Parts: sequence; C-alpha cells; structure tokens
Amino acid sequence: MKGILLKTKQALAYVRAVRISAIVLTIAMLAAMGGVPVDAVEEPPYVSASTAILYDPETKTTLFEKDSNTELPIASITKIMTALIVLERCKLNDSVTFKKEWQVEGSSSGFTAGKTYTVRQMLYALMLASGNDTAMGLAEFTAGSQEKFVELMNAKAKSLGLEHTHFANPHGLDAKDHYSTARDMAVLTAAAMENMKFRLIASTKEVRVGGIYFRNHNKLLWDAPGVIGVKTGYTSKAGRTLVTMAERGGKPLIAVTLNDGDDWKDHSNLYNWGYAQ
Repeated sequence: MKGILLKTKQALAYVRAVRISAIVLTIAMLAAMGGVPVDAVEEPPYVSASTAILYDPETKTTLFEKDSNTELPIASITKIMTALIVLERCKLNDSVTFKKEWQVEGSSSGFTAGKTYTVRQMLYALMLASGNDTAMGLAEFTAGSQEKFVELMNAKAKSLGLEHTHFANPHGLDAKDHYSTARDMAVLTAAAMENMKFRLIASTKEVRVGGIYFRNHNKLLWDAPGVIGVKTGYTSKAGRTLVTMAERGGKPLIAVTLNDGDDWKDHSNLYNWGYAQ
C-alpha cells in the first residue's frame, strides 16, 4: 500500500510540474508576441493627501483613487462651481460696480470699491488671484444675493450627480455645510472644462486686469508638462486643496487632492504615472 501511495504522490508531483512548465512557457510565448507586457505595470505613486483621484473625463473612469468619496472641506476650489454658474448666466462684458461690503477675510482681488469692472475681469480675479471679494460680488450680481446663488450652486451639483457635495458660500471659506469629495470635484471639473470660456480663464498664467497684475496661483501651469488648469485652495480647516487638468498627446486627465501638504509633487507624480500606463 505504501508503495502505491508513493507512486501516486510522485505521479501527482509530475503532473503539477508539467502544468507549471506549460503555464510559464505560455506566458513567455505571449510576451514574445506582445500579448503580455514583459515589464510589470508600475505601482501608483504614494500620495500624501487625505483623499485623491486621477480621473479620465473622456471615459469617465478612475485610474487612481484614495478614499475619493470621503466628504471634506474644499476651500477655494469651490470657485470652479462659482465661475461655471456665472459663465452660464452672465455675459462677459456685463458691467459690475464693486462694493465695499463684498470684502471678506482671506485672499482679495485688490479691486476698488465704487469702480466698475466687467464680469470677465472679475472672473480672472476669481480664478487667478482667488479673490473672495469677487466671489461675493459675482454671486450677488448673478443671482441677487449670496443665498440665492448658493441655491444655484447646489442645484447644479445635483444636476451633475454630485451626491457628496454641498455648498454654503461662493468662495470656499470654512462653513458647517460646505464640503465635497475628490471624485465629485473631478466630475465638476470635467463639466467646467467643457466650457471654453472657463478653460481659457483657468489656464491663463498671468494677466493685467483693471490696472492690477494677476499671476495664477497654480504653479503647475509652469512646472508640470501639459497642465492646463484649474484651481488651488487653502484654509486652516481644509488644508491645501488642488484641482488640475493635464493634456498629453491629446489625452486629458484630471487630478484632485484634498488636505494635501505636498500637492504639487503628488499631482506631478500622478500625471507621470497615469500617462505611463
């Protein structure tokens, strides 16, 4: 009986060895014919953000994500939605008389109260200088009040299917019910960048408006190949937030990071990794 068991084990071992050899040979043949990549797919880079996503707006697929549905404060990347609604409802040459009461804490446009500016000029101040005062002014001009404008923001979020997003103001300063996710912001950005007026403004590196020089806060417009927008943000509660879009070889990708102390590096690494795939 022991002899039979020994022979049976030897036979099974032989069969397994043959099968493994066959699998190895098949993989080698497929690799030689291009059916299997010779080099293993590169692992995605480390991302220090609390949440992040690398999103393909053409196929609506996710290349990389890290807790991308986690709701967090978003700071001034809020202004992507603000600008989109203004562009959908106002004319760029509409005139707006700037008001002193629009001035709030945080970043400012430097515009003068009582002076008249166009919606176009205010949008450049909004997106490049991240002016919280211009966000207040554009909201009031567009909807009559900040409260009514916020209603438009939330209605637009709902129409885009942003299930984990709620706005409380047009500028992004910390508020109880003001939050979004990396995924929702990627979807919003994909919609906004389809608007060519938005894309032009968001991709502008520097401009002089109303006698004031604005340089885009988004340094990746200079430092990362193919980056064409879109918005930076920061508050003490939200930390650093960043939304960018890149195009290489005609292929667009969107990166979003929330609460990320190393966002410039993380976005650059995500794009290098994503396009290498």
